[in-house]
Amino acid sequence: WQDLFGADFEVLLYDLTSTYFESPPPENEDDKRRFGHSTDKRSDCVQVVIALIVTPDGFPLAYEVLPGNTADCKTLRSALQKIEARYGKAKRIWIMDRGIPTDEVLAEMRKADPPVSYLVGTPKGRLSKLEKALLKLPWQAVREGVDVKLLRQDADQEMYVLAQSHARINKERAMRRRKLKWLWARLKQIAAMENLSREELLMKLGAARAKARAAWRLIDVEVAEKDATFTFALSRDKLRKTRRREGRYLLRTNLCDEDPAKLWKFYIQLVEIEAAFKNLKDDLQLRPIYHQLEHRIEAHIFVAFIAYCLHVTLRAKLKPLAPGLTPRAVLDKLAAIQMLDVHFPTTDGRKLILSRYTELNADQKLLVKRLKLYLPSQPPPRITAPVGQSARAMEPQV
Repeated sequence: WQDLFGADFEVLLYDLTSTYFESPPPENEDDKRRFGHSTDKRSDCVQVVIALIVTPDGFPLAYEVLPGNTADCKTLRSALQKIEARYGKAKRIWIMDRGIPTDEVLAEMRKADPPVSYLVGTPKGRLSKLEKALLKLPWQAVREGVDVKLLRQDADQEMYVLAQSHARINKERAMRRRKLKWLWARLKQIAAMENLSREELLMKLGAARAKARAAWRLIDVEVAEKDATFTFALSRDKLRKTRRREGRYLLRTNLCDEDPAKLWKFYIQLVEIEAAFKNLKDDLQLRPIYHQLEHRIEAHIFVAFIAYCLHVTLRAKLKPLAPGLTPRAVLDKLAAIQMLDVHFPTTDGRKLILSRYTELNADQKLLVKRLKLYLPSQPPPRITAPVGQSARAMEPQV
């Protein structure tokens, strides 16, 4: 990839996902298939966790298959060791979402020789702790529609970056209003229902809460202790707090001298690893997995990983030659090209064999030309030996 596309491996994106199995839970306690938090929303199935490391351009460097009940925060240390053992010590920047790094591992990264740089998301609770200090700081524009505040922590040699995107603010507010409007209307409907038992009322309220959890936090609901009645009111304090945080996220880094615009650009590249997981699960059909033996499970995921490597290679090849095409579109178009053998029996018991590939249509010809590929000439005919002699195919004599 470095030779073909000038790939850069200075910045690494790290994230985890899970994939489930269509099989009963294993009896062996050492089996990696375990129940855990499912990113596929299939908590009823056993699963394994897959840790993936890719570059911002999507080139994957490594992956690891972990037990299905592995917590995200317990995987980073082994990933750091694996990359260092495979590629040596070098200046790298690790970019991760919240929930993966712990304070202990981040401290180890800062104390390493040479120090390992990182840019990570932080849990929402940390924003609450730093909110007073951040309110005093001015906003700095890093690009149109994106502003940041920088809070340095000299004692820990760290810096917090509070970023806000105006487009994201509008998007999150629209989503919150839609959910809140639906929930408010639903609570009115439930309140107007007659002849409800208290158990039925609680079930309907529970269903409404499950469908709009974020909006439910903004409403104070009180159910009578004995009767099947309830009251609800909008919590204006919670709404103000939510409005202040919409479209904002807090980042943590030890790149204290880096340009804030560059840090923000680094972080939004995490969407590349989300795209990698989407490709693995959808286009490359990683899931569901029916294997039950561990070595077959490992082999299944390995084949999917290699297929993703080829997928990324094709995408990088398409970028300068046919930027409007996706790898999936190319594969779908080229899948119609087939090669077959046509057998013609002769009067003396032999067979004339013509190997032919289908003629390209206009779209395929254009695609092959854009990719600078050249199909070979149609293969020459072959003829089998006479009956009773060697079955070796021979070239016809001219």
